[in-house]
Amino acid sequence: MSGGCTAAPSADRSSRGNYRVVALIVASTMIMEQIDATVLTTALPTIARDFREPVNALGLVLTAYLLAVAAFIPLSGRLADRFGARSVLRAAILVFMAGSLLCAFSTSAAQMGMARFVQGAGGAMMTPVGRIALLRVTRRQDLVSATAWLVTPALLGPMLGPPIGGLIVTHLDWRWIFYVNLPVGLAGIAAISLHIDNGRADAPGRADIPGFLICAAGLGTLLLGCESASQPGRLGQALLLLAVAGVMAGTYVRHAARRPDPLLDLTVLRDRSFRLSLIGGSLTRITQGAQPFLLPLMFQVGFGFSAAVSGAIMLATAVGSLVSKAIVSPVLRRLGFRRSLIVNGLLSSLCYGLAAAFRADWPVPLMMAVLTLAGFFMSFQFSVYNTVAYEGVEAARISRASSLYSTFQQLLLSLGICTASVAIQASMAVRGSATPHREDFSAALVAVALISLSAFFVNRRFAPDAGSAMSGHVPRAEQDRPK
Repeated sequence: MSGGCTAAPSADRSSRGNYRVVALIVASTMIMEQIDATVLTTALPTIARDFREPVNALGLVLTAYLLAVAAFIPLSGRLADRFGARSVLRAAILVFMAGSLLCAFSTSAAQMGMARFVQGAGGAMMTPVGRIALLRVTRRQDLVSATAWLVTPALLGPMLGPPIGGLIVTHLDWRWIFYVNLPVGLAGIAAISLHIDNGRADAPGRADIPGFLICAAGLGTLLLGCESASQPGRLGQALLLLAVAGVMAGTYVRHAARRPDPLLDLTVLRDRSFRLSLIGGSLTRITQGAQPFLLPLMFQVGFGFSAAVSGAIMLATAVGSLVSKAIVSPVLRRLGFRRSLIVNGLLSSLCYGLAAAFRADWPVPLMMAVLTLAGFFMSFQFSVYNTVAYEGVEAARISRASSLYSTFQQLLLSLGICTASVAIQASMAVRGSATPHREDFSAALVAVALISLSAFFVNRRFAPDAGSAMSGHVPRAEQDRPK
């Protein structure tokens, strides 16, 4: 069976007709997880004062969440195959809610670190399992529309998180950051129970405990190594951790080659569209992960803007993301996946690179206009990547492909923050400054924009007719062929 974009055999006709409802439910769980992951950064100084601990001691709070996500994402596809997407999604939200409650009751950085690990374990499952549920009920010709709904929260969450966090910290107790997850989570569980099928794989693979341990160790040490590289004076520690991550990666490749049902199935990389989408999307996600970190710092530290003004400017990116959803299908029908990725990839990188030219005396509406365009083009780009990736993946292997894709997606978003931090530190070292200034943030913005720009060479390798069955686009060579 070709074309992983078809619905699973177990999906009934009514489920297929409700793919938009399923997409909205999955998008809602994603945006809850995305906002929670970023909203905390605004509240850290207030939490540190409550705990009577230095702010840098709360780095554990952010790191613990990322480690849990890295460790548990690879399990998502296997669990969905064995227990069903509906059951796993509901369990993931319950775990996320339990972690939120533990965070709200925390009285020290150590307690909150453990609570955030629990939260991350639940959050790790929501996005990949939600994508599996959507792919199983969406026909190939509807996948472009369905995927557009999933891209928006991935871009909205990091932008909405900081201003929401600022409002909560200003007007309420910081614990409300976690309390609000409880009613949202309950509503999500109710919607999932009503609208998402619990289809399971006919022959789910055996538990790959060694693969899980190798992946957890490798992804965890990679994230810790990149975070250490972004901190001054910790280069030796970073190199050691990155070396361990490299050894774990090689160990896992050998392990997966010997096992018929590995935790992360690397054989899906043989599919050309999936492989190119994974590589090109990974390069672009570094930029996506870096922007919500770099821009607020530049506005507040570099320009001296208030948190309220900074948050208002950042919302422009979210507006652009929302608007792009309406034009994805007609543009793909006219240009096709390959040309859309090439042209739009250049435009999105250009707009984010243009943000490096921002100055404090620029009119705020002009900066918002640039970021609206950046959000528009970046949202479009990920809609295209996330759709064409599954063009040739068989329906029976969708869960495996989604687990691998989601693992890289989360990993590269986290690496985007680390890359931005390293670029800031490098610019400060060149200038001989101990504190970051506007020039350092501008240099970092240029660096991450160049990384996403390099995806141009990957996008050119897509076949001219890639995804044509989903977009309805007929390549020019086919149009010119004599009938």
